[in-house]
Amino acid sequence: MTSTATRIADEPSGAGAAWDLGGLVVRRIDEIHLPPQTSPWLLPQATKDVIDEAPWLRPDFADTDVLHLASHSFAVETAALRILVDTGIGNGKARANPAWNNLDTDYLHRLAAAGFPPESVDLVIITHLHTDHVGWNTRLSDGLWIPTFPHARYLASRAEWDYWASADMDEPRRQMFRDSVHPLRDSGQIDLVDVPEQGCEVAQGVRLIPTPGHTPGQFAVELHGTNRSALITGDSIHHPVQLSHSHLTSSADTDPGQAVRTRNKLLTDLADTDTLLLGTHFPQPTAGVVRSQGGHYRLLSEPGTQIPPTRP
Repeated sequence: MTSTATRIADEPSGAGAAWDLGGLVVRRIDEIHLPPQTSPWLLPQATKDVIDEAPWLRPDFADTDVLHLASHSFAVETAALRILVDTGIGNGKARANPAWNNLDTDYLHRLAAAGFPPESVDLVIITHLHTDHVGWNTRLSDGLWIPTFPHARYLASRAEWDYWASADMDEPRRQMFRDSVHPLRDSGQIDLVDVPEQGCEVAQGVRLIPTPGHTPGQFAVELHGTNRSALITGDSIHHPVQLSHSHLTSSADTDPGQAVRTRNKLLTDLADTDTLLLGTHFPQPTAGVVRSQGGHYRLLSEPGTQIPPTRP
């Protein structure tokens, strides 16, 4: 990639949408739109012909021949907790990917405007330890990377942690761990969780379910309100095109075959239900329900609304 990502801050829609599940509200906290070059790099099999076979992808999720992708977090408000799911790319970090290198966005301002100033966040859930999911774990202060959310516990998969601890990482990935992951260990704020096949509840209405394949320890996040449920994908589903073509794999999958099996199971479970699918990299409108269509699936969009924060 040679171009930079588009700053959502420059667009009227940058405030982000919200979905009320009943006693639980989930908000999209925008970081950036990813540049067009992301599509052929991340999902190289998603060619124009493939996109043409799913005309419902246009105009929101694709152009004529490339997919739209974004980076954002989900901020979840329960009766007792403020929870952040994934933390994007982060500001001021040296990254090999030009679209992620030394960003300067107003992500923290948007987070606070949604009622989640950093000091109010109780729990940060990290679906997997990839660069574009951990960046705002930390911020730079007096030349040191410190936890952005000073009172939060950070949850990560033990299987994920163990995998990377023994992996032969290249320098860019080692840098990411130094600036965005290891400071959490050093501050004592990270908790490693074992996520069994049946999943595990980490807060009332918040459940982790294993979704391996993209990484060995990745999990998705189920949200259960009094009116309906939702699923935050992590990178088990990168883009809605993978509903119509679930066999499409990512260049970043550690086990592509397992990633496809995981995705097929998720889609089978979600199809023709009222469960809201919230895509971690889905562009606006970001969310929808999964519907069966001619032996495949499609996303029936639910754009969300502007719900005022419960605290300034």
